[in-house]
Amino acid sequence: MSKRQSLPSLRQTFALSHGRGDIMLQHPSVPAGKQERGYLPDPSPAWEPMKPLMEAMLPGHRTMNPCPVWEQKNGCVYLFFICVQSHVTERHQIMTGRNAARLCLIYSQDAGCSWSEVRDLTEEVIGPEIEHWATFAVGPGHGIQLQSGRLVIPAYAYYFSHRLCCFPLACRVKPHSLMIYSDDLGVTWHHGRLIQPLVTTECQVAEVTKASGHSVLYCNARTPNRRRVEALSSDCGEYFEAQALSQQLCEQPPHGCQGSVVSFQPLVIPNRCQNFSDKNTPSTQQSPLLGSALELKEGVGTASETWLLYSHPTNKKHRVDLGIYLNQSPTETACWSHPWVLHHGPSGYSDLAALGEEGLFGCLFECGTEDELEQISFRLFTEKEILGYVKKD
Repeated sequence: MSKRQSLPSLRQTFALSHGRGDIMLQHPSVPAGKQERGYLPDPSPAWEPMKPLMEAMLPGHRTMNPCPVWEQKNGCVYLFFICVQSHVTERHQIMTGRNAARLCLIYSQDAGCSWSEVRDLTEEVIGPEIEHWATFAVGPGHGIQLQSGRLVIPAYAYYFSHRLCCFPLACRVKPHSLMIYSDDLGVTWHHGRLIQPLVTTECQVAEVTKASGHSVLYCNARTPNRRRVEALSSDCGEYFEAQALSQQLCEQPPHGCQGSVVSFQPLVIPNRCQNFSDKNTPSTQQSPLLGSALELKEGVGTASETWLLYSHPTNKKHRVDLGIYLNQSPTETACWSHPWVLHHGPSGYSDLAALGEEGLFGCLFECGTEDELEQISFRLFTEKEILGYVKKD
């Protein structure tokens, strides 16, 4: 893919990125999810030329942060993004408390070959609360559709409660993640509550289902606090009643880096998760996320119906060595594996996708030899590869 593109986003078998002003769309030459049984796919398939998505624009604005979600019933892809007034920086919005971003949406019913006209959802979704949002963004990455049918788009807003002499107190403007959702297959959209009090920005979510059938929405968010934030919601993302700094997932100072998370049904489910944190820590120790706020209908230590994959630079100080982490029991503590390094060297933002039901995954990520923004790469890998690394490790 071409150089100096940033913020990759993957949904099914096409890729999106923004080029500091517009959104670029790219299809693979052969759909990434197509493979013959018993054969490993080409880990780095060829892609068609990148082209600008002309529908994803507002006059006088720059387009940023593509975040698509696939509505499976009607086969429709909804692409969310923000359009920010030209020449207005994020810092200026935060300092003045005057938002310059618009929440926008286009959709495609033919896998990205054609798109609708742009729709500005700012008033419909945010309404008068925009007066307390210095600025906001969606994604980047992907949204998901829950088993209930709800469509969920991860987002974050720089929130403040009061002004002094027409300006917010800069020290009181804090970013918090939240969800934008639709319960009518994309006809109308709403937003949930801010994840507070922890400071969180770019995030992604995944639905986690226990063997009993009970499910929760898992959120993994970027922070400036050297650790990721993990949060759980029992009401499909309206409110995240359990949140904590991760015991295992680090962030690079001073501002961290975006990461991606995806849930999937494993081909083989063991009786209980492996413990990757400390040999002296029992694998059935309950996560601080659960506490008394979320009571699952079965005891800890049992197998999860779904597992999680998480991608993020693994170095604790720099954006280097993009890794893939596996969690075999997302509602327990100490169940993140050590990372399997997918790319050695500078790496940044990424987006994961589970492709079909054959244990195949794709990762779209920023990388380079001197700088993580040199190019965007795509890598296919299998569940077998991940489990093979975990067993060796």
